[in-house]
Amino acid sequence: MKKLLFILISCMLSAPSIYSQQAKGIIGQNNWSNNWTNFKPATEEYPEATTILTGKIDKDLTLHKKQTYRLMGVVYVTNNAVLTIEPGTVIRGDVETCGTLVITKGAKIMAEGKDTDPIVFTSDKKAFTRKPGDWGGIIILGDAPINKIGGVSFLDFNLDHMISQYGGQNPDSDSGILKYVRIEFSGRKLNALKELNGLSLAGVGRQSKFSFIQISYSNDDSFECYGGDVNFDNLISFRATDDDFDFTQGAQCNINNSIAIRYPYSSDISGSRCFEIDSFDKIENLDPTKKLTKITAANITLANLEENNQGLVREAIYIKDKSYFSLSNSVVSGFKLCVLLDAKIANISANLAKINLQNLLVNNCEGGIQSEIIENDPDIKNWYGNESFSIEYSKLTNEALFLQPNNKRIPDFRLKTNTVLVKGY
Repeated sequence: MKKLLFILISCMLSAPSIYSQQAKGIIGQNNWSNNWTNFKPATEEYPEATTILTGKIDKDLTLHKKQTYRLMGVVYVTNNAVLTIEPGTVIRGDVETCGTLVITKGAKIMAEGKDTDPIVFTSDKKAFTRKPGDWGGIIILGDAPINKIGGVSFLDFNLDHMISQYGGQNPDSDSGILKYVRIEFSGRKLNALKELNGLSLAGVGRQSKFSFIQISYSNDDSFECYGGDVNFDNLISFRATDDDFDFTQGAQCNINNSIAIRYPYSSDISGSRCFEIDSFDKIENLDPTKKLTKITAANITLANLEENNQGLVREAIYIKDKSYFSLSNSVVSGFKLCVLLDAKIANISANLAKINLQNLLVNNCEGGIQSEIIENDPDIKNWYGNESFSIEYSKLTNEALFLQPNNKRIPDFRLKTNTVLVKGY
């Protein structure tokens, strides 16, 4: 029998006492997306490029705010060089040559903007003509461990294999910093099976810093980690064509206080998700002696903007076999399913124990946690129906649930105070 009960969600965002580990979704005394973000980047008038970046950067270089840069072709930072970017600098990816920035193993990028002066990577097209996939994106290669036979690999993005390897034995390696950075209209399609991402991190170590990053209108994934050991906070993925956060090759990642904002008609035909988690690209590449992918996520908001038509957006989270995933104090709103489990995970308790879902609000979704092979599997339903997981279900509009979800310029997806009707699936 389905249980119906009313639960008062105490989420007065104006009160400092809310900001505890139990607060659901993104948190902050104020809307931390103020000032540095741009939710209408197609209309932004950026200055024309004054300086061209091309070829290899093999010694330390600083990019200055007073200039605007055009990224032409694949630009490699090599030879342990450090690329420093001043706050407020604009770098425009060349459309014709698929401008792409690659930080090779041992090199660093120091891109630390300010909330009032962010660093912007965007398309070289004029306002109102920009589209997802106008240019390549940013690729950072490090020497942290990856789960792949041999422990070293390269990304199949038409890069120079001689200088584009990643992976190693140093989980504490440092590839630099991205803070208060926007990446817009990236993710060029290279062929029918291969597309670049907004930000690709391959074998990147935990001393690297990634916070306050907005990736908008990526033509593939916004953020993708190939192995490595990375900490993220305050990320925004906005209207990605494919996945918002994709993890593979034994990635060990913590992600906190971050949001994915999806729109169905920005999604591709493969079906797009907020989180996709696996440990290998092909089973024959999996090294059983190395770590499996382990993602720990807290205070996450996953929101679908179109509430009446799911379009091409499927489940919010897809978890493949041989992966660990923990999601706590989070909100999932407006998807077909909250979580879809790979068929090989089934309902075996040893597998389900790898997937920890704690203190979640699942709003306006057709289903909760399901298997690929058995819809409404009673064993999975009973497992996650245990009160210890504290998973609540509701049927509210985005407007009723979030503070200002429909603000086109600076939306606010922190929770309102609401009485929520909770229903077991």
